[in-house]
Amino acid sequence: MLSALTLLLVYQLIGEVTVRALGLPVPGPVIGMALLFLTLMVRGGPSDTLRGTASTLLQHLSLLFVPAGTGIVLYGDRLGAEWLPLTAALIGSTFLAIAVSALLLKALSGRSTQAEPRQ
Repeated sequence: MLSALTLLLVYQLIGEVTVRALGLPVPGPVIGMALLFLTLMVRGGPSDTLRGTASTLLQHLSLLFVPAGTGIVLYGDRLGAEWLPLTAALIGSTFLAIAVSALLLKALSGRSTQAEPRQ
């Protein structure tokens, strides 16, 4: 388990270093996760140790939301003062995500029905 956790942290570090060195506007862990994904694709999937460690981390995923909840409590006054733009952004982005997903589904389902052979 320690080796798998070290592997995950090394990929996160590689992502952080890459972002800092290249000045990319992407979080370092996202780059690290993409690199880990590419590595796992080349190797044919995760090892049993990595799979078990990832499952354990996912079982305790709710603990990762504690800092976000603390931030909400800490910045409660600011959230109260700026509730209208935050609410508008949340509602707008939700509808935009739904619309884009629907349009993408429509476009892709149209392509798949056209590709089917006729009998």
